[in-house]
Parts: sequence; structure tokens; C-alpha cells
Amino acid sequence: MARHVVATVDDIPAGQRMLVKVGGREIGIFNIGGEFFAVSNRCPHEGASLCKGRIVGLVESSEPGSYQFSRRGELLRCPWHGWEFDLRTGKSWCEPDRTKVRSYDLKVEPGGALVEGELQAETFPVVIEKQYVVIEV
Repeated sequence: MARHVVATVDDIPAGQRMLVKVGGREIGIFNIGGEFFAVSNRCPHEGASLCKGRIVGLVESSEPGSYQFSRRGELLRCPWHGWEFDLRTGKSWCEPDRTKVRSYDLKVEPGGALVEGELQAETFPVVIEKQYVVIEV
């Protein structure tokens, strides 16, 4: 499977997201308290741009009038119909056994490892001929 460098850690502050296009797919990258997660931008329910939805937490209740708020910023709510998806697993909060958004493996790697390792920026020789800039591919 191909690996792609999509951003630096500083490009996506905690609690924020970035939409990227990789291999023709739109993917949302989310920073939850320094942990990074990636999910498809397509809601499996009806195809909305999922990553444009609100990042929310979980509200639970053990009895009427009592509630607890947890998992702050770990759920993504679809902007069309409000379906919520767990950014850690991709599972739908409404139907976790049947519906999930595609999630992707994501790693944070030091820049030095990318320069010396398998991930290197693709470069092309460029030559200026008279007034034309020509790139060799």
C-alpha cells in the first residue's frame, strides 16, 4: 500500500482537521489531543461531505435528569442527518455493527526518517529553454 505525506503536525492543531485528497479520495485528518485519525469524507449513510460536520463528544445518561459528557472531540457528526461516527474506529454511533465510515492508518513520523527512508519527495529535472519552462516526467 502506498504511503503519502499529507501535512506536518503543526498544520493541524489539536481539535482541528484538514481535508486532503490522496489517490482521488477525499480524506479528513483529525487531531484529537495530539492523536491523529483519518476517515473518508463520504458519509456511508447518504454520501454527505462528512468531514464538514461538527466534532462532538458523547453525552450519556444513567437516569433521567443526570448526564455525563465524555469523549470530547472524538465523534464526527454528519452535516446532513446528524449521524455520528467514532473518529478512532470509524463506527457509526447509531448502528455500530452495520455502518462505519472508512478509516485509514495514520502515523506521525520524524522528518529525518522521511528523507532517509522510503518516503522521499518526488523530484523532476527542470530546464529553462529560451522563454519556456519544461519539466521532464
